[in-house]
Amino acid sequence: MSRAQRLILVLSAVVLAVLVLVAMGAGAVRVPPGAFLSVLTGGAGHDPQQEAVVLVIRLPRVLLSLLAGAALAVGGAAMQAVFRNPLADPSIIGVSSGAGMMAAFAIVLTASLSSLIGAWAATLSVPLFAFGGALLATTGVFAIARTGSRTNVAAMLLAGIAVTALTSAFTGLLTYSASDTQLRSLIFWMLGSLGGADRVGLLVLLAAVPLPLAYILRQHRALNALALGEAQARHLGMRPDRVKRGVVIATAVMTGATVALCGVIGFVGLVVPHVFRLAGGADNRYLLPASAIGGAALLCAADTLARTLLVPAELPIGVITALCGAPVFLYLLLRQKRTLHLA
Repeated sequence: MSRAQRLILVLSAVVLAVLVLVAMGAGAVRVPPGAFLSVLTGGAGHDPQQEAVVLVIRLPRVLLSLLAGAALAVGGAAMQAVFRNPLADPSIIGVSSGAGMMAAFAIVLTASLSSLIGAWAATLSVPLFAFGGALLATTGVFAIARTGSRTNVAAMLLAGIAVTALTSAFTGLLTYSASDTQLRSLIFWMLGSLGGADRVGLLVLLAAVPLPLAYILRQHRALNALALGEAQARHLGMRPDRVKRGVVIATAVMTGATVALCGVIGFVGLVVPHVFRLAGGADNRYLLPASAIGGAALLCAADTLARTLLVPAELPIGVITALCGAPVFLYLLLRQKRTLHLA
């Protein structure tokens, strides 16, 4: 890793720390950095209201945004490496569309589920159905793309497109049959939100994200080898099919859990790896951890804006990520288009 890449990582980590302090302090109840640190350390520099706001509301939400942002961004960087396609992100293997279809199914049938199973179904059905849909869609894409013990990348890409089209069509049918209240919930979920963040959701992401994330970060050498082509990767002692399978499954698990809890949040998995690739190169030893830090920072900042711009209303976070990420991405692209190298 070069000196410039290390500097980018350090600066990104500093920016992330500042954004976390801002996110913890911003809102209807102001919590200065000193009071936040006092709450965490058990000091006396805060009042009971600030402590309740930090521990019950903001800390779970901020930590959820960090985990979700890191998962989406690293998933995007991993998919771009596996498919050797700069336009790839986790949605290319059907994670988002499968989750969206099953979430729509759960939202439309909430009343029926509640009467059959119980009132708790209204709370748990959407994330459970969404996670199941994400894994089901990814499994289907894998099954279509496998030939014997080999996984065909081109077939996986085409299968992902087909599965996404099919699940999107079913989502459209469910949207058409939804009531006005269900339609509002469905649209808000499709645009993403961290408004339902709590300790349970945080524990779910803590169970689903860190291990797959660590696995992908450890595959940086294999992903660098895959960039040269599968034949060259085999000559270097790598097992491309095993690497692709492991990386795709890890991406599906952590992004499936993220989509299930936070809704469909677009643009993070596409723009964050590109920004860091343009800034410091395509070496995955640098790009994967940089994407994790950058994704966490982007989603933390976007969530802070989403809940503070139109108080007491809350904007969908997917709208904020696109508005924040697209101008930066376009600026970097226009500035460096003459020397752009994506692989």
